[in-house]
Amino acid sequence: MPMDVTKWHMSTISESQEAVLSHLLLQSEILDQHDNSITEDVDCRDVGKLNASLRCAFVRTTPDCNDTDGYISYLEGAFCTFAPPLFPLVIILYVLWLLYLFIILAVTAEKFFCPNLSAISRSLRLSHNVAGVTFLAFGNGAPDVFSALAAFSDSRTAGLAIGALFGAGVFVTTVVAGGIALVKPFTAASRPFLRDIVFYIAAVFLTFYVLYQGTVNLPEALVYLLLYLTYVLVVVLSTWIYRRMRHSVLSVPSLQEPELLTESEDDGVATPHGSEYGDEYQLLSPIQCSAWQIFVNALNPIDSRKWRVKHWHWRLFKIIKVPVEMLLLFSVPVVDPDKEDRNWQRPLNCLQLITSPLLCIFAINSGIYGLYSIEGVMPVWAVVTILGALLALLVFFTTKNEEPPKYHFIFSFVGFLASALWISAAAREVVNLLRTFGVIFRLSNTVLGLTLLAWGNSIGDFVSDLTLARQGYPRMAFSACFGGIIFNVLIGVGLGCLLQMGPNKTVLQLEPQGLLVWILAGGLGISLIFSLISVPAQCFHLRRSYGFALLVLYAIFLTVALLTEFGIIRLASS
Repeated sequence: MPMDVTKWHMSTISESQEAVLSHLLLQSEILDQHDNSITEDVDCRDVGKLNASLRCAFVRTTPDCNDTDGYISYLEGAFCTFAPPLFPLVIILYVLWLLYLFIILAVTAEKFFCPNLSAISRSLRLSHNVAGVTFLAFGNGAPDVFSALAAFSDSRTAGLAIGALFGAGVFVTTVVAGGIALVKPFTAASRPFLRDIVFYIAAVFLTFYVLYQGTVNLPEALVYLLLYLTYVLVVVLSTWIYRRMRHSVLSVPSLQEPELLTESEDDGVATPHGSEYGDEYQLLSPIQCSAWQIFVNALNPIDSRKWRVKHWHWRLFKIIKVPVEMLLLFSVPVVDPDKEDRNWQRPLNCLQLITSPLLCIFAINSGIYGLYSIEGVMPVWAVVTILGALLALLVFFTTKNEEPPKYHFIFSFVGFLASALWISAAAREVVNLLRTFGVIFRLSNTVLGLTLLAWGNSIGDFVSDLTLARQGYPRMAFSACFGGIIFNVLIGVGLGCLLQMGPNKTVLQLEPQGLLVWILAGGLGISLIFSLISVPAQCFHLRRSYGFALLVLYAIFLTVALLTEFGIIRLASS
């Protein structure tokens, strides 16, 4: 920007904008001198102090406004792409896109993530609790863990990362767990519940201690990782011990059913429940179809029989979901134990051997890895396409349409990974979009982490767990509420600190934390203590009243946190 034009602007605007414009002038001068040492202490929310004509330059030159970790630069779109008079239209479009991202998350979890998870559990003969603290925890916790790793890259935001994990923990252990009890009241497994909540309290206490001392050393970072490995080992061993005990009890005739069976973990996977379409897919007699007919039918997300009997609002919502369902069907294989032949569709499954790897490489780091070239000759996406095509041809010519191959269960792992990456990519866009709303409406980093960021990172947990509960797996979903968040805290904090220490740095310094972080830790601790007391008091029969109480607890916590952030509640010394 020319100096004379800038000075004219500074003479016609209020004094509150001078500091921001001075920053722009400084950045412009530094860029003219080809110096890369751009100051990074300017908050992106200062864009609201500028005239509309200056906001685009500010967003493009301020490092804090950089949101290139997603597919769309929402800040640049809001302040540069559209003219200032159309700014309200931008807000409306972003809200609609946010709602559609929620639809993408819901469809992916309900029709692709959960069926593949169920198939994996049956293939590996895992109990619901083991599946909940491993596969489901990995799928739900990917956004949180990667966000924590990114935050720990700077010591100034390390404490904020811990606060965000605490905020998400409060949300999951109250809203998500309470929602499961409201959707599907059930009897919780006593020993797994007590085991999970004890480990979770230990993780919270360890983090509270780290925040109190203000530093993280190498042994403490390793304790985080070892604690999670111990937790997984205890889950596996307890399930194995229970199965041995149950087998020995059942092998002895008894006049009375032992109490052990009423409060145990799930022995394997529950009886199959009907999917969304129920018996409509159960054919009365086998029908021979060509490969092309199977392919066309498999890619059709609309069932004509349901379409005729459903109301207009269901049809409208179905039309809205059709684009994302088509894309998911095209790229994510589904092994559904509740469908005939475990949903084997030979031509489509072979094509998915090409599209699924492409989806995976373009879902990681906004697709940058897929565009890399191997020795500057062939891009990665081309190599993946060629290898996938060869594998697809091999499978196609060695299998039949009517009979799934013995290795069909492998497709469930491919579908699980692809759907988890779909959820992670969509959740990343949700987080970036929510951050954009925070910049536009000038919300502080603390409020953003406590509300929008915590909600955005927990969308996968909320959708996946409630979907599992509706489909008849409330124990797995409830276990994931604690197992998944244990994964987030222990792996996110432990691995994040460990990666930032390096070989020559054994201590990571944390910035001093305010009152709100202690309220976060206290809110999470209170929610855990409440469940630890109330669930055994109900004899582990989780009713809707328990779910409602958790929602009220979260509302109280959120109210106190917001009043603290806005200065209404403060320490006596302040």
